[in-house]
Amino acid sequence: MTNMVALNTVYNHYLTTYSRGSASKYDTHKKSELRNVYNSIVKLNKESPLYLLKTNRNTHAFAVGIKEGATELHNVIASIGGLDENQLLNKKVAFSTDENILTAQYIGKNHAGEIPSYEIEVRSLATPQVNLGNYLPADSMELSPGTYSFDINIHNMNYEFQYNITEGDTNQTIQKKLARLISGADIGIEASVERDGELTSLRLASSATGAPIGKENLFFVSDTHSSKTAGSVAYFGIGEVTRPASNAELVINGMERSVSANHFTLEKNYEIKLNGISPVEGQTVTVHVKDDVESLGENINKLVDGYNSFLHLVSQSSGRQLKNTNLLYEMRGIASHYKNGLNHAGLEIKDDGALSLNPEAYTQALEDRDAKQAVTMVKDFADSLLRKTSQISLDPMQYIDRTLVAYKNPMKKGRNFVTPYITSAYSGMMFNSYC
Repeated sequence: MTNMVALNTVYNHYLTTYSRGSASKYDTHKKSELRNVYNSIVKLNKESPLYLLKTNRNTHAFAVGIKEGATELHNVIASIGGLDENQLLNKKVAFSTDENILTAQYIGKNHAGEIPSYEIEVRSLATPQVNLGNYLPADSMELSPGTYSFDINIHNMNYEFQYNITEGDTNQTIQKKLARLISGADIGIEASVERDGELTSLRLASSATGAPIGKENLFFVSDTHSSKTAGSVAYFGIGEVTRPASNAELVINGMERSVSANHFTLEKNYEIKLNGISPVEGQTVTVHVKDDVESLGENINKLVDGYNSFLHLVSQSSGRQLKNTNLLYEMRGIASHYKNGLNHAGLEIKDDGALSLNPEAYTQALEDRDAKQAVTMVKDFADSLLRKTSQISLDPMQYIDRTLVAYKNPMKKGRNFVTPYITSAYSGMMFNSYC
């Protein structure tokens, strides 16, 4: 149990401190792709010398940070078609005529045929289930001291929560304790305390939205069969549904539709995120793709932003045991190698190595007879970045100061023991911080 708690602490620390804000579809992999990654790590380390790592919190953060940053840049390039050489920079870009109502991202495959457009009216948004408890005097408490418990049933799973009420506890302190307990359990319910003058209430809201299928509510709160003292559910009033979950109601190309979430895929062509309700009945938002020139410009802007973000991440790191200057030199070297082609496409390299897109030069480049060559150079640059990010992800420890201890025996080349975990030593470093 202690090991599980420690592992959970490490995992949460990683997600909140180092990890990127959200995952994308490019973070999922087939078994064959994971096997290829493992084989690449094995090959990389098979004849690698033995190193002694100098570790501290800065090196942990830097190793994980550049790995996450490289993955983010890799995903940016993938999102503009970089995983397919023929599709690189050719990814279609969607637009919405009113992003206050909804935003759209094109996720379909590029093809020669006409890409469909949609007229969408948003009549209502999908909402979560809310249980708003009783408003009670913040500074008093009518429950007797003791150990209480209650059950929350969600996603067909039952979770028991136990807590103590001691002398001097108030409604507000217990409500805040329960809010931390429920939210921290990460079971799909966000709990908070609301205040109205001298009164406070415990509010439970489901992370999921949409009317449940085959059952009445998304979650249920009860202490009927709890193992400890019952009565707190009725006292705090958290067992009653204040607002049931509901679906988003839409009209798409004249047809009424109902979806359970405000983020959904539309006929495998668009990823739609609902942000608001149409202000006038019958008023629609148009979703379509931009023309090739506009899409190309958006893709290049994405590439520039991704490259600059990674460069900024690396340049912000510093320390005697970090080789961030080596990585900066390598990244800037890639850009410098394609400098002429990038300039012809309207991309300028600044003094700090960052890129900027000159709209006028870019427009002129597309009108020029050598436009195809300029785009090809940008593609080659993106392809080089893709290979570099894969290299960084495989072995971020190469940018940490380390002492060479011994080379593998050259007479046993090909027969040395495989050490596939040397490149991910930082994972052990983080765990050591909590043991």
